[in-house]
Amino acid sequence: MYKNLAAAIAAACFSSLSPLVSSTAHAEPLKAGFVYVSPITEAGWTRQHEEGRKAVDKALGATVKTTFVENVAEGADAERVIRDLAREGHKIIFTPSFGYMEPTLKVAQEFPDVKFESITGYKTAPNVAAANARYYEGRYLAGVAAGRMTRTNLAGYVAGFAIPEVLQGINAFALGMRSVNPRAQVKVVWLNLWFDPSKEREAAMTLFNQNVDVIAFHTGSTAVMAAAQERGKMAVAYHSDMRKVAPDAQIIAVTHEWGAYYTARVKAVQQGQWQSGNVWGGVKEGMVRVGDFGPKVPKTVQAEVLAKQKDVASGKLQPFAGPITDNEGKLVVPAGQMLNDAQILSMNYLVAGVQGKVTQ
Repeated sequence: MYKNLAAAIAAACFSSLSPLVSSTAHAEPLKAGFVYVSPITEAGWTRQHEEGRKAVDKALGATVKTTFVENVAEGADAERVIRDLAREGHKIIFTPSFGYMEPTLKVAQEFPDVKFESITGYKTAPNVAAANARYYEGRYLAGVAAGRMTRTNLAGYVAGFAIPEVLQGINAFALGMRSVNPRAQVKVVWLNLWFDPSKEREAAMTLFNQNVDVIAFHTGSTAVMAAAQERGKMAVAYHSDMRKVAPDAQIIAVTHEWGAYYTARVKAVQQGQWQSGNVWGGVKEGMVRVGDFGPKVPKTVQAEVLAKQKDVASGKLQPFAGPITDNEGKLVVPAGQMLNDAQILSMNYLVAGVQGKVTQ
């Protein structure tokens, strides 16, 4: 499914960012639509996609007209909004939420001349492409920082849904922690939602009351970061740099970079070169990065994490290299082996060191 990934990313994200040919200069602007699963806040999942939309505007100027609809629930609401955007003449529509995948595919059948981009989805069609990022690479690196910084050897993790993408992140984070601190444990709280600041905050506070001194999360708001700041704890920002919310609490941020990909895909439609496909890029391709260290993190730890980031980019460091055991004692990756993409994409377990179960 991800054959020739490096070439595909390079072609999608970089080669096609050259200036538009003059023949498009006086054409009607191409309409590109974006559907967001939560409100646009100052940081978080939706903020990063909004930054990607803005990058399209900046790069392509008057040749494109972008619009967005925010806070659209997965399911029937999403289907209605996606269909409305197609009817309104949008020629490419980005739907960045896993629960938008099926509504996107359904609407795409009705509008074969419109291109759709299912972000975090995995199903494709002639006019539907899928794209995602290897967030787990950033999670592993953040785990290294957390493993160095914790004093209680217990981290918390506020998780949305038990889908493979989230399990990858939890497991990579735990493996990163335990690579530098074998005594580290990760305690998971499942919310079964992506965005609810009050519940995200409550989960964080519960974890802090259980001796957690560093926390990570896979939800859509900044509430976990704010809770860590309030309690004097440490936190890993996700999606965005969140130092404005948690200037003392943030130790590192795992950020997602969508601008280059979105710009390339819109331009491909403009030039009649858009093709369906399935892209899965990570640190190497510039779609995931770590950094934005907080004031508590020693320079030695910062240097260690950034050096490992280079190793991930080069392929020298593979987060899911064996031996790996799950948290029920079963060997899932023998020594000398590593998970392939298909195995990573179907992950359905938690690794040793993670306290919790995979919810249904």
